[in-house]
Amino acid sequence: MNALASKAQLRRGFWRRALVTVPIVVLLGFGSAMVAPAGDQNPWFTALAKPAIQPPNIAFPVVWTILYVLMGLALALVLSARGARGRAAAVVLFVVQLAVNLAWSPIFFRFHLLDLALIVIVALAVLVAVTMVAFWRVRTLAGLMLLPYLAWVCFASVLFSQVRDLNPDAEKIASAASNAHIHLETL
Repeated sequence: MNALASKAQLRRGFWRRALVTVPIVVLLGFGSAMVAPAGDQNPWFTALAKPAIQPPNIAFPVVWTILYVLMGLALALVLSARGARGRAAAVVLFVVQLAVNLAWSPIFFRFHLLDLALIVIVALAVLVAVTMVAFWRVRTLAGLMLLPYLAWVCFASVLFSQVRDLNPDAEKIASAASNAHIHLETL
């Protein structure tokens, strides 16, 4: 007998981990969105000029849900690779990139810090690429599962850059939108 565990046992181990990692990653993503509502739920964001490549608002929660599920599954694959070289480093990279991911929405949508948001989204793209390579080395499929995430973050970087360029006075828009919101509530 060459294997410590059968393929069926390994599959069950993966699914047990996925039943934990997928909901955690998805819930963290939605938690970040609750801290900083986006799209039509955010008066400041609706006041901004949008580029032609802006997808409809409904695309964002759909895409992010799919990406968070893929991220959770990829993490479960890596966690299931007990004894694999680079596994611990890959998990640490995943946690770091996820923290940066979760920080972006509040930085942009809640605090309207466009310069910091640009730094964060570029750092996120780099971290996702590095995490993807680390996952790939542990489990090829895990690395492949992060490819759509990397593509979306790169697209989001371009989209954000265009929003930023179209709205050089975004902070003034932020205060105007906040004042209008406060004024309406007091009426």
